[in-house]
Amino acid sequence: MSRVAYVNGRYVPHGDASVHVEDRGYQFADGVYEVVLVHNGRLVDEGPHLDRLDRSLSELSIKQPMSRLALQAIMREVVRRNRVRTGLIYMQVTRGVARRDHAFPKDATPALVITCKRIYQPKPEAIEKGVSVITIDDIRWARCDIKSVGLLPNVLGKQAAREKGAFEAWQIDAEGNVTEGTSSNSWIVTHDDELVTRPAANDILNGITRQTILKLAEDRGLTFKERPFSLAEAKSAREAFVSSATAFVMPVTQIDDAVLGNGQAGSFTMGLRDAYFDYMADAAPL
Repeated sequence: MSRVAYVNGRYVPHGDASVHVEDRGYQFADGVYEVVLVHNGRLVDEGPHLDRLDRSLSELSIKQPMSRLALQAIMREVVRRNRVRTGLIYMQVTRGVARRDHAFPKDATPALVITCKRIYQPKPEAIEKGVSVITIDDIRWARCDIKSVGLLPNVLGKQAAREKGAFEAWQIDAEGNVTEGTSSNSWIVTHDDELVTRPAANDILNGITRQTILKLAEDRGLTFKERPFSLAEAKSAREAFVSSATAFVMPVTQIDDAVLGNGQAGSFTMGLRDAYFDYMADAAPL
């Protein structure tokens, strides 16, 4: 079955989906995006994702393309037309089409694109083995809290990870502390069973999955702290993992050349992963 995309008011075959050459997202990365997980026919954290979309649009002074109810209806229709039970909804809003000029156009209409695709879960033995991450300098702009489509530094970092056979690249700031991955948030577990992640400020994206994990940790009575942690601390940690809408809670068992623990996913991380899957099972059905 061919895929279907929504592009500025029309449902079109995915292969024919296109935007104008002077769309500001194409020329200036002048736009934002969101990714919502569909898990077994349920939308996970739909409300928080749309709240963050609203915030990103507001921070860039881009008008809402439509009401939230209309957007939710289109999201569901795109999922239905693509017959996706477990997958991802991708939404992108740009400032729109205008004659090329750096300053904001006065009368551009925001452009909205929505696509949906299936995803597949890794096998349990792959989760138990965990993944490796490399480390790179954080060269991104100073407003990483905005979910902007300007992702070239992230792309370069992810490519560097792939070329070294790693799952992700952790970005390191000028003080030697871990900020986050190129498409995920970063976590460690200390030898005192304390869960640590960098506080949400302008230098990281406050992941929706990140926020959910903190709530789950609180509900489970786990000790956690939002604070900076150094690369050296990460390499000597008891456990580590990454989180995102696509990776959920993914154990990290190697950072650069340092193997964590016994090189297998730890009990703390796997307990959180199980809790997150229970949480997803209770999400709102489509």
